[in-house]
Amino acid sequence: MSIYDYTVPTPKGEEVSLKDYEGKVILIVNTATGCGFTPHYKPIEQMYEDLHDKGFEVIDVPCNQFAGQTPGTDEEIHDFCTLKYKTQFPQMKKSDVNGENALPLFKYLKEQKGFEGFGKGPTALLMSKMAQKQDKDYASKPDIKWNFTKFVVDREGNVVKRFEPTADMKEVRKFVESLI
Repeated sequence: MSIYDYTVPTPKGEEVSLKDYEGKVILIVNTATGCGFTPHYKPIEQMYEDLHDKGFEVIDVPCNQFAGQTPGTDEEIHDFCTLKYKTQFPQMKKSDVNGENALPLFKYLKEQKGFEGFGKGPTALLMSKMAQKQDKDYASKPDIKWNFTKFVVDREGNVVKRFEPTADMKEVRKFVESLI
């Protein structure tokens, strides 16, 4: 299996094939509208505007699995993002990224790039404490830990990097630019 064997559902119930993104650098991210990391939409949108013509794509998968921080319908989520952050990249159907109902794409992404830690700093420490309360073994499991976990796919379809929500968005952009 490769990344191009997967599909992602749209809010209208259609399936988008990742084969459509072949040869492009892709940022795949599980998002939320009511999270402390929701402002990540702004630098993600800026990357999309600056790099889309150079072969960069964003796959935005809203997810309500983390403290119910993505309430509302797909249409309400889309309206929030386009009005507040002026997002232009497509949003997919609100979906699970962990558990038995997780999108197969996210099962694949987690197999390719497991959890490597939240990094350093106060936010990373806070996220570690929160994750440990939910699961003492969280660090050894590849599951998505929170909203705005980002996976980067290179032009050959390889899942090359996983960024936790605590990662500095400047680092994410720098890495994406290195693949463009």
